[in-house]
Amino acid sequence: MAAPTSATGPAPPYPYDSDDNAHYASIIPPEPNAGSARSSIDRSRETRPQVLPQAEKHAKLAGTTDTRQDYKLVTFAPGDPDDPKNWSKAYKWYITMVVAVTCFVVAFCSSVVTAGVGGVEESFGVSHEAALVPISVFVVGFGVGPMIFAPLSEVFGRRIIYGSTLLLAVIFIIPCAVSKNIGTLIVCRTIDGIAFSAPMTLVGGTLADLWRNEERGVPMAAFSAAPFIGPAIGPLIGGFLYDAAGWRWLYWIQLIFSFVIWILITFTVPETYAPTILAARAKRLRKETGDNGHVTEADLDPRPFKERIGVFMIRPFQLLFRELIVLLISLYMSVLYGLLYMFFVAYPIIFEVRKGYSAGITGLMFIPLAVGVVLSAACSPWVNKHYLTLVTKHNGKQPAEVRLIPMMLSCWFIPIGMFIFAWSSYPHLTWVGPCLAGLPVGFGFIFLYNAANNYLVDSYQHQAASALAAKTFIRSWWGAGCVLFTEQMYNRLGDQWASTLLAFLALACCAIPFCFWKWGASIRKRSKYAYGGEDDALDSDVEKANAREHHDMEDLRRARSYVSNP
Repeated sequence: MAAPTSATGPAPPYPYDSDDNAHYASIIPPEPNAGSARSSIDRSRETRPQVLPQAEKHAKLAGTTDTRQDYKLVTFAPGDPDDPKNWSKAYKWYITMVVAVTCFVVAFCSSVVTAGVGGVEESFGVSHEAALVPISVFVVGFGVGPMIFAPLSEVFGRRIIYGSTLLLAVIFIIPCAVSKNIGTLIVCRTIDGIAFSAPMTLVGGTLADLWRNEERGVPMAAFSAAPFIGPAIGPLIGGFLYDAAGWRWLYWIQLIFSFVIWILITFTVPETYAPTILAARAKRLRKETGDNGHVTEADLDPRPFKERIGVFMIRPFQLLFRELIVLLISLYMSVLYGLLYMFFVAYPIIFEVRKGYSAGITGLMFIPLAVGVVLSAACSPWVNKHYLTLVTKHNGKQPAEVRLIPMMLSCWFIPIGMFIFAWSSYPHLTWVGPCLAGLPVGFGFIFLYNAANNYLVDSYQHQAASALAAKTFIRSWWGAGCVLFTEQMYNRLGDQWASTLLAFLALACCAIPFCFWKWGASIRKRSKYAYGGEDDALDSDVEKANAREHHDMEDLRRARSYVSNP
């Protein structure tokens, strides 16, 4: 069996050993300068001792000083029942729906309070802008949280991050509901935003844990729709609830929904992150056998924890300011995210202030936006099928730019919807025009969102988590700022020209995918961080021999890439 090649040189081979029920593999140091030519391993399990950083720790636990020993890599066997990808489809779909509903609730919590801004103004005697700050700081939390929770999930696993952060969020909703001043509301909403960002950060990774690449299209579509349906449904429910019970009940309903999903995700969703599952198995094997040689892939990383966290914290900013692809895609997604949150301020201006509708009726105007999102998500399986045909056409070596096709086709829906919203929003005209304008906008959101994420992941496979974190960071800060200046923009420019300005901004961004379609490959070739297809440089015989073993390892790398994909 061939020795796989890593980014820094040939890595130790890891064949499954039938003598050990394929629960681990022997780690054998390669011959000097052997490269990938070493294509087989003697079945007598030829080994030589080696020293790894974790050896000293295990040796101390065992009360010895000898750190030279044979290491056995603990991994999943083919068909291993502990491997989340081998769980039943019904169980995987249950977990998928639970985490998707979690995303929906988090997004719902971000927007439901927009219906009660007027109530906050009256209760605390503050300006309209001050009453909008709790909405903004919640969105800021969405940008800050991934920088913290993404690396922590790679160390401690997904389940503990899900449970602890959701519990924290549930607790801090209570002081929001009973707050006596605007300061309490702002501080607690900030904490809630950071805590709630964890599920949005980890859901993509959870789906990558559960589903293989060829199975992931429909589950990812269900997840992708949730963050956009939630903000659309929030004002709908919040409007009627605010009219009936006041603004504090907008927080009590968040508490109810959040507590339910905390119960579901804490007590019914198991750990799905493969390194965490394997670490528990390795620990159990060391205890049962007394052999400290049982290690996981993470144990073989020589870098200390602080160094790994430091790299993760810095790398997103390096990509954001040094990589043109990351910068422009992040700016495009920021524009879209800003449009979504601008709607929460613009709709009340158009329908409540100009047309005199109640908060509840104004919430109904968001229904076409939600319908557009659902229709877009329903088309995702066909988009995925088309992508698979392109994969076949390119013999599995398709360029990252093929991910831009859905973006080039759907980018026009956003400015079209905004132009309709702009010039049908006169007070004397019917509500139908600005209401239905949300349909093409919602339809375009999902296609653009998914295409952008996939393009970043394919362009920066080994740095994908950092690329997505950079996008999330700048997107959230822009969305938070848009909430604060939207009303002033509409007052200064007028309803029609304010919306038209946004439409032209979205129209200008339509050039981005076409530019990358033409020049993206050459940009990536000159990039320091972009994925250059190093893995394809392996000898074809070696590649074929390792294809099956590498399949799950590739899924593991993708799981790490998806970890910060809110």
